[in-house]
Order: sequence, then structure tokens, then C-alpha cells
Amino acid sequence: MTERGEGGGGPQALVGGTRRSVLLVPPDGGGPWSARSGGVRWICAFTDEAALARFVLRHGPGDRPVDYAALPGARVVDEVVPDLGEPVGLAIDIAAEDGSMFFPPVTGIVPGSSAVDIDACEKGDGRGR
Repeated sequence: MTERGEGGGGPQALVGGTRRSVLLVPPDGGGPWSARSGGVRWICAFTDEAALARFVLRHGPGDRPVDYAALPGARVVDEVVPDLGEPVGLAIDIAAEDGSMFFPPVTGIVPGSSAVDIDACEKGDGRGR
């Protein structure tokens, strides 16, 4: 994701870069590996095998191999997120020392049907839920 590596372009560039990137998504119990925090399910995704390996060493089966799917970021956001039927965001490279990225389930990041702020946006108060 060039936008992240260069540190420029703002939030929309980061979202666009994520959509164009290939993300490594390990499975966990029939769905993507995820964690829950703040009422949101966060899909754990990684930009490369080294980032995935760091995560697995700390939070997974250690040094045992882990399967993963290499998916376009747009597919994760547009297909996987809505299929889960609950508020879902993306947590990318969460074991990275130089910065992870979190994309919450809000309008402009996930499809409107999956965004938690859609009711507030329609009412015009801009606060979300």
C-alpha cells in the first residue's frame, strides 16, 4: 500500500490504497480471524507474510504454520464484512511496531448496509451510534 508507506494522501487515500491492496486474512472457526472491542468485530488482516507471522507468534499457534486467504482489500470490505451481519471493521498489521491501521465500520469505508453510522447520517446529526 504505497499511500501508507509514503505517509501521505490523507484518510481517503488510505482507504483507496487498502481497497487496492492484497490482504492476507487467516481463518478462525469458519470465518476470518477476528477480535472484538468496543462493540465491533475487527477482522485481522495483514499486508505481508512477515506481518502475519509476527501476529501468529504472539497471538496464535506460535511457530506452527497458519493458512490464510490472499484477498483484494475491496473484496474483504465489500463482500466479507457484509456477510458477517454485524458491525465489522478492519485491523491491519496489528502486531506491527511501526504502526497498524484500523478502519472502523463507518460510511465511506464499508458498504452503507454495514455502516454503524448510517442511521445518524440519515437523520443528519453526524454523531453515529
